[in-house]
Amino acid sequence: MTIAAHTSDTLTRDALAVLQPTFAGTTTAPAWLPRQLRNGMTGVGLFGRNVVSLEQLAGLTAQLRQARPDVLVAIDEEGGDVTRLEVHGGSSFPGNHALGSVDDPELTRAVAAELGRRLAAVGVTLNWAPSADINTDPRNPVIGVRSFGDDPALVARHTVAYVTGLQSAGVAACVKHFPGHGNTSVDSHLALPRVDIDLDTLHSRELVPFKAAIAAGARSVMSAHILLPALDADRPGTLSPAVLTGLLRAPVSAGGLGFEGLIFSDAIEMRAVADTYGLDHGCVLAVAAGVDAVCVGGTPSDEAEVLRLRDALVRAVRAGELAEDRLHDAAERVRALARWTAEARRKARNDSGADGRAGGPAAGDIGLTAARRALRVTPGPGAGPYEPPAVAPYVAVLTPVANSAAGEDTPWGVGAELARLLPGTRTGTFARGDADRGGTDALAAHLLDAAGDRPLVVVVRDVHRHPWMAAALDALIAARPGATVVEMGVPHAPPVGGLHIATHGAARVCGRAAAEVITGQLPTQP
Repeated sequence: MTIAAHTSDTLTRDALAVLQPTFAGTTTAPAWLPRQLRNGMTGVGLFGRNVVSLEQLAGLTAQLRQARPDVLVAIDEEGGDVTRLEVHGGSSFPGNHALGSVDDPELTRAVAAELGRRLAAVGVTLNWAPSADINTDPRNPVIGVRSFGDDPALVARHTVAYVTGLQSAGVAACVKHFPGHGNTSVDSHLALPRVDIDLDTLHSRELVPFKAAIAAGARSVMSAHILLPALDADRPGTLSPAVLTGLLRAPVSAGGLGFEGLIFSDAIEMRAVADTYGLDHGCVLAVAAGVDAVCVGGTPSDEAEVLRLRDALVRAVRAGELAEDRLHDAAERVRALARWTAEARRKARNDSGADGRAGGPAAGDIGLTAARRALRVTPGPGAGPYEPPAVAPYVAVLTPVANSAAGEDTPWGVGAELARLLPGTRTGTFARGDADRGGTDALAAHLLDAAGDRPLVVVVRDVHRHPWMAAALDALIAARPGATVVEMGVPHAPPVGGLHIATHGAARVCGRAAAEVITGQLPTQP
């Protein structure tokens, strides 16, 4: 082989190594995927579309490992509202906001360790979690309950606990969304958010959890597609050398965070990047800025797309737009993390004992335990002792547009859990369109008619962000002041109703815990 041919082969393998595509398929990986893993691609991402059951998923990842034993198998499994393992039924673990509301870092560590154990058992080696964003803007449409809270110190200690627990199971953590997506009112899946804060605020607030996570040994960090003019007025964080190289990578002595691990991009096809730069050019700019692994595929990738992006990176090197050393460094960091996960998996299996558990008290039930502890139950003004319903209730669910990160498919609410505990429970689901057609008073009248004489349970999600939902709830409570209200988002609005239950998230276990309160199986007072 000539030197030129060897250099070309190395370049194409490096370009493949930095791409992290997703794919369609459940029982069998598409033929192109193992082929490109053998050609140099190092990682792949999984989503709910790849999951039928845990047994099926373990078989699918085993196929990938046959092509490349140290393949990085990543998943976006935050627990709570964002779940892929349990996309069809809802998560067995509450999300960050519930854990932050309890504020017991050992509980957070135990939850993350058990989640990590389950991920490791199905062959996942890297989790794109936790979110270290501080939810400072209550209007935030995409972070919300994915955040531990709005206090930097609280978010930092729970981010550290989560990273520690997850990585104890041999699964690499990915702390996101750097330098912080909490202070936005725009969803970067749909448009480019702008964060107008100064550098002092950035360092004293947004960066606090990231600094703590890096000190705790987080193996990777994910960039945010946000514009932060205090650092770069032109390019979003994922494409900004000032954000990734000048801040995240720069040594602490130079005012940076000194991070030496792997930098992931958020999904490169999100509109905050793709609408302006396109997929190919966005991929090149991201690696040039400091990204090591480019996430591709909120929608499934195919071989043509992967090879097109590979070739775009190779052309950029040859055109002088992307330094060859930068591409090689990125590829080496991906390979290094792949080696780390392979070794960490072996160590976790050796340390966990015969049942394979990663540790934590009552690990099998830790999710429901955490969800119960996260409940905040508030009786209505002047309400006497709570009396559980003697007959099956009517559950009116006022549902917002789904969070882009969570998707539309995961069920949520308390109706299904109440029906298990109180057979005969009926549920009706209503959205903004129902209010727009006839007005909120007409919607409330329809719900009251549907409820009839049954006890009424009203389920809302981030009611403070949705005027139609707030108006409908006000009308329902005016007519039925003793109704039970369950808030399954961020509880910013004042409690209303005869009994108000804040779950701090919409995971299945959060619905189960709320149903236990409604039926009297859990006390309304601690």
